[in-house]
Amino acid sequence: MSTYNILEDIKNRAIGKAPIGSTLKLVFGEGDVIHLDGTGSENHISVDDKDADCLVHVKKEDMEALLTGKQNPMTAFMMGKLKVKGDMGVAMKLQGFLG
Repeated sequence: MSTYNILEDIKNRAIGKAPIGSTLKLVFGEGDVIHLDGTGSENHISVDDKDADCLVHVKKEDMEALLTGKQNPMTAFMMGKLKVKGDMGVAMKLQGFLG
């Protein structure tokens, strides 16, 4: 799954969801990111490499497993497939997009 496909999937999941109230960045590798900005009236998702309150390092294949329901977000975190830096509360809000 490409970054573009992941981006589009998350954008579709964000429609109608409450803003996360913070910023989060999914990091797939050097310069390969998806940025979620939920500080306004809606969630904005882009490939902009901006600062975020929470960084989630994840491999694309693991993100695909999360998006397709083959992997549970909490299990992925416990197995070290999601490495969180920053505000863990923000990372937990990502689960709302994956369910």
